[in-house]
Amino acid sequence: MTYCVRNFLSRRQSVLRNSQCIVALQLTVRHSSTSSSQEDVDQIRTLLQLCADRYYISPGDANSELFRHGMSCSYGPLGMELRRNLLEQWWRSVTRSTAQVFGIKTLSSRMDTETDRHDQLRLVEYENFKQILEEKDLSKDLLIQKLQMLLQRSPTVKTNFLQGALEQFVPTLELVNRKLPFGLAEAGLCFQPSDGSGCLGEVTRTSLVWFCSARTSSQWLDYWTRQRLKWWRKFALSPSDFSSCDIPVEELEEAATRGVRIVYSFNGGQEPLETLWNRGNNELLQTHKGARSKLQCRDGRKSIPHVISVTANMDRGVMAFLSNSLQQLKKGDSKQKLQQRKVLKLHPVFAPVKVALDISRGATVELRQVCEGLLQEFMDAKISAWPGYLETLPTSVEQLNAKYDEMGVLFSVVVSENTLESGLLQVRSRDTSIKEIMHVSEVKKFLSRYISAADNV
Repeated sequence: MTYCVRNFLSRRQSVLRNSQCIVALQLTVRHSSTSSSQEDVDQIRTLLQLCADRYYISPGDANSELFRHGMSCSYGPLGMELRRNLLEQWWRSVTRSTAQVFGIKTLSSRMDTETDRHDQLRLVEYENFKQILEEKDLSKDLLIQKLQMLLQRSPTVKTNFLQGALEQFVPTLELVNRKLPFGLAEAGLCFQPSDGSGCLGEVTRTSLVWFCSARTSSQWLDYWTRQRLKWWRKFALSPSDFSSCDIPVEELEEAATRGVRIVYSFNGGQEPLETLWNRGNNELLQTHKGARSKLQCRDGRKSIPHVISVTANMDRGVMAFLSNSLQQLKKGDSKQKLQQRKVLKLHPVFAPVKVALDISRGATVELRQVCEGLLQEFMDAKISAWPGYLETLPTSVEQLNAKYDEMGVLFSVVVSENTLESGLLQVRSRDTSIKEIMHVSEVKKFLSRYISAADNV
């Protein structure tokens, strides 16, 4: 089991009662109910319920709370696809925005006997820990000694990607012929202590560590701030909900001279999505034990590079884009009753499902064959499709449209008897609700062009 090192000695008795702390993670609510209006609370509840109903996250209050507070949760099929799309676009934006950004992969846990910092998180086997606690007639000093030895033998777990990038600096330096600037990018799961609980949770993080000269470090921090804010806003339905702000001096990390946060305005307050730091070169020197000669680079003069770190929480990013894209629209029906229509207007590049395939009443073997042919075409073109034609329960057109709107499906296609006769089928847009007639041979090309055009805006 995984425990926070700082809580071992002070919580001896409580550890046994809370051995399943990761499963039953206790989250500290950052914004009290008194600070949010009832409308804000209802909107958050609506979004979380929709995410559970439409396959973005697994059902359950505990899972919803993890997701709500920016922790990695149990994702459903659509949530996994959305997160994958988000990570893919982040990676593209970072590695293609400027030259000399390389991807790396570092270990999630490792044995580290050279350092024994009090703030390190370590992976401890529960049975070994329990065995020490259950030993009888142990003095306090001996108990502390045994626990310290256990911790020293246990591997550290990754809480960020910075240290791995600093260690990879020297090998990469030869790759770039000792020329600045260049960057190292990484993405994956990290552990994060839950505030006050002593237990760990997982977070999907992305990291860019940028090495540059001291004289250009301030300009590079500004550059990456502009690039990252532009990226978040590019995919937003309401770009103004994303903003950046300087981190106050009293909140700066020890190694940093300046910091910037990119935040999203959730209902109830702003939450950080991405954090940028100008970290100087002290951490780089410490990592390589002050060996200045092997760290020196060429940038007009020989110097030790400064470090700009860019770190994002992609689980909170998924939540931000879902929140930003949810629209609740009111419309009247034939009986003059107002009904609420929920639409998840995710950016076309992020939408987990691009098109849904359905057949009209009176389904035949031939209609299903047309759908299967279209599905194969979409798969070949890497267009994600939902095989609605396999649904066996009778569902009205209105119910289908409502379902697909809540899933964020860009277009729904209905194949009918008319398709067999003329090759024409009906295509409905999520964003406009407009239904168009299109030839079956044109659908794939239309979708590809639509998604490509949205990505290039």
